[in-house]
Amino acid sequence: MALDGIRMPDGCYADGTWELKMHVTDLNRDVSLRVTGEIHIGGVMLKLVEKLDVKKDWSDHALWWEKKKTWLLKTHWTLDKYGIQADARLLFTPQHKLLRLQLPNMKHMRVKVNFSDRVFKAVSDICKTFNIRHPEELSLLRKPRDPKKKKKKLEEAEEEALELEGPLLTPGSGTSPITVWLDSSRSLMEQDVKENEVLLLRFKYHSFFDLNPKYDAIRVNPLYEQAKWAILLEEIECTEEELMMFAALQYHINKLSIMSSENHMNNSEKEIDEVDAALSDLEITLEGGKTSNTLGDITSIPELADYVKVFKPKKLTLKGYKQYWCTFKDITISCYKSREEAHLMPAHQMNLRGCEVTPDVNISGQKFNIKLLIPVADGMNEIWLRCDTEKQYAQWMAACRLASKGKTMADSSYSLEVQNILSFLKMQHMNPDPQIIEPITTDINPECLVSPRYLKKYKNKQILARILEAHQNVAQMSLIEAKMRFIQAWQSLPEFGMTHFLAKFQGGKKDELIGITYNRLIRMDASTGDAIKTWRFSNMKQWNVNWEIKMVTVEFADEPSLAFICAEVDCKVVHEFIGGYIFLSTRAKDQNESLDEEMFYKLTSEAF
Repeated sequence: MALDGIRMPDGCYADGTWELKMHVTDLNRDVSLRVTGEIHIGGVMLKLVEKLDVKKDWSDHALWWEKKKTWLLKTHWTLDKYGIQADARLLFTPQHKLLRLQLPNMKHMRVKVNFSDRVFKAVSDICKTFNIRHPEELSLLRKPRDPKKKKKKLEEAEEEALELEGPLLTPGSGTSPITVWLDSSRSLMEQDVKENEVLLLRFKYHSFFDLNPKYDAIRVNPLYEQAKWAILLEEIECTEEELMMFAALQYHINKLSIMSSENHMNNSEKEIDEVDAALSDLEITLEGGKTSNTLGDITSIPELADYVKVFKPKKLTLKGYKQYWCTFKDITISCYKSREEAHLMPAHQMNLRGCEVTPDVNISGQKFNIKLLIPVADGMNEIWLRCDTEKQYAQWMAACRLASKGKTMADSSYSLEVQNILSFLKMQHMNPDPQIIEPITTDINPECLVSPRYLKKYKNKQILARILEAHQNVAQMSLIEAKMRFIQAWQSLPEFGMTHFLAKFQGGKKDELIGITYNRLIRMDASTGDAIKTWRFSNMKQWNVNWEIKMVTVEFADEPSLAFICAEVDCKVVHEFIGGYIFLSTRAKDQNESLDEEMFYKLTSEAF
């Protein structure tokens, strides 16, 4: 036609066509096609490949719209439906690209990942590659940057260092900087992730379903590594005795790995039998999953009754603990002046549903305290319980933990919880016979076993002596059992699994902290870290986000709603944490059943 080559002022040609500019990343080549808005995306790609006339498998390629940060994956949609006009610039690029993943052990591995999939699906595919069960517990986050470093030269040097096998974060470097997780409901390209960029693969949701040494030897390894670095980098608080126990377990694990790394892998059947005997029901499900140790048909709920010292701390008080005869029935503790008065009205009574339970234990000092923060109308009441023996402490602590979740001692997980607490205490005991402690060797590096503040506090010889002393309590454990015990001990720490965000609560005048963990939300004092109020997910009716003002609102069944605005991160991050934990609490019990990805997106995406 005569009008074909005539171009109008708006850039379109007289015949209604216009030029679509595309860049082919593989060839580093710009290409223009004459198109109309009625042509569909599949047709555009077909014309492009024909024009390139390069023999190559283009099946993994797709179009990426740079300006809008979106993949054009609906090949039956037209350019008009996508809103693409002559000013658009598209990339014709592979969907699968290389990432450099930093694994929980701080090692790096190159992995090919689909940059057009939502992060949730991409992580699932990565976990299939590594044979890690329950990928819904993991996600990706960017490597934290140190704002003090100058950009170009140091970043280049840092990129070179990534090729090395050693950790990027090392013991002694202190707590890692604040990060923001990638959005699970959007693709890597949508979040400006580049090919060959370093991303961290980590357990995001600290709710580990069906963790079992029979099936999870591979899954236990990255979980142990993440727990180890959380301790070493002081991302979670622990006492000195607990730290030495962690160091002893770590030393034992390192020792076994070096001595018989191949044997421990190949003789799996023998080891699993040993582990089964010692850890028959150690499936670390914090809500207390099913165990073979069920109590059968229970006609009456077990109770505790004993003399316990009780203390209610107040400002400027000089009063100490007062001994009461205490009974623990259902989820309530009743305190009487003496055993003989137990038939009378109690002097004090505490309902523990929704309370915060924190251990305060010093084995060498024979201190076995339980700190309770009990919800009341205007905040939280603080009560301390002091037990006399490890057995009494384990029984009352286990009962308090269950009661905080609204469960009684009739729950099948009670006896297992008691045994876990006793085991945790046993590992912290000092060896009474120093003669059987192995001699101090120079091949142990304390910097790899304890956190920085203890390296400053004690000499290396002192630290090594204490580690070897604590090692006697764990020396008989197999490799997988030691790793499981390390994870279990990590889970027993008061701050386990808690992610903190700076927030301003509705009606509040200053910034406070919101702590999110697998089963609750906690309002905390930003300066002291003390809990002010706790809300359990089990009592939550619904939550939503006002995306305009970035406010998260949570409604509960029998108490006022909670509303807050995040100060440092997008509320989408908090929204995804809440939704993710709700999703994990309702996930399929059958390990072979596929994940309901759409339910996850519904709970965590902005559209919810």
